[in-house]
Amino acid sequence: MTQETAPSFQHLAAELRLYCGEDSLAALARELKRNGCRRAVVVSGRSVARSGAMDLLRNALGPVLVGESQSVQPNSPVPAVEEVARVLEANEANAVIAVGGGSAAVTARAAAILLAERKPAQELCTRRLPDGRFDSPRLDAPKLPQFVLPTTPSTAFVKAGSAVHDAATGQRLALFDPKTRAKALFLHPAFLRTAPVALVREATLNTLSTAVEALESPQCDPVSEAMLMHTLRLIARNLDRLEQDETAGREYLAIAAVLCGRGTEQAGGGLSSVLAHAIGHRAHVSNGVVNAIVLPYTMRFNALATQQTTPRIADSLGHGQTGAAADVLESLLAKLPIAHRLRDIGITEADLDVIAQAAMGDFFVSRSPRRVQGVADVRGILDAAW
Repeated sequence: MTQETAPSFQHLAAELRLYCGEDSLAALARELKRNGCRRAVVVSGRSVARSGAMDLLRNALGPVLVGESQSVQPNSPVPAVEEVARVLEANEANAVIAVGGGSAAVTARAAAILLAERKPAQELCTRRLPDGRFDSPRLDAPKLPQFVLPTTPSTAFVKAGSAVHDAATGQRLALFDPKTRAKALFLHPAFLRTAPVALVREATLNTLSTAVEALESPQCDPVSEAMLMHTLRLIARNLDRLEQDETAGREYLAIAAVLCGRGTEQAGGGLSSVLAHAIGHRAHVSNGVVNAIVLPYTMRFNALATQQTTPRIADSLGHGQTGAAADVLESLLAKLPIAHRLRDIGITEADLDVIAQAAMGDFFVSRSPRRVQGVADVRGILDAAW
């Protein structure tokens, strides 16, 4: 085994205020007061807005709650974001409380950006320059403080980026502003119980894939590594508890997502996420399921470049199992009631060349620990997963 070199790195972390448990709503009232917030608008989707959990929130907020928007939709389409921005302005909000999954948090952040910057998302998003570099415009206007009550285990809750969907062009517009990071997160069991088991599982599979790819990355530092390894431990120990509908399992999976979100600030994104993006719009399944299908095969492709990191992945996932990390992962995934091959989600063999070409056009393909030489490399991975 190759001896590891002495560490040399920077680990820069934003503030995180995280509350977990039945009493976390009392902490929300304190956090609002701490940030000088007296006019809060709740941003959610329609289903969670009708739940009993939302009544707990309304009672906890009392007169601080001045409005609600139930416009959140999957993938945060631009019109939904614009509608939330109008509600924030109409209610003279000075705080935003996102309730739901990753789309709720992204929609709330993006709406705060549009409200403050007074420009359309198309003018505020990150652009790829002719020389291949990416340019993110500075978004200098002050932003409304963000607070989040998750219903699913998403890494999006602790991020500063907000990718919204432009239906007119089919593009994802990436808005980045550190001022939109959540001031505090509240993992309350009543809210975590509102999401269907399948939705929680799919979000967890996304977290799992994100953590594995970040651990494989050469940019992963020891502090991030600690968070990501514990992310995998929590997932491996609690993913099967979803079938028993245990609230504690949901709480630990949400904690895993927070750890993963923080652990991927320094490194993240790789072949699995690239393929999930390329496959996603051809298959009517979640990115989490697509990631779970392709991840073992991208890990095997990267194996020559990840010999130092994959034993840690296997140890974190395997409860003492021995063997290659990809094999340990497959053993874990085999127990889940999900599709395990691309053919099982409607991808045909004729689709594979188109998917491979699309993947090669994704900037993040360059982040693979093992260099992707061309379309043939990607096609080989797809053939194995098909």
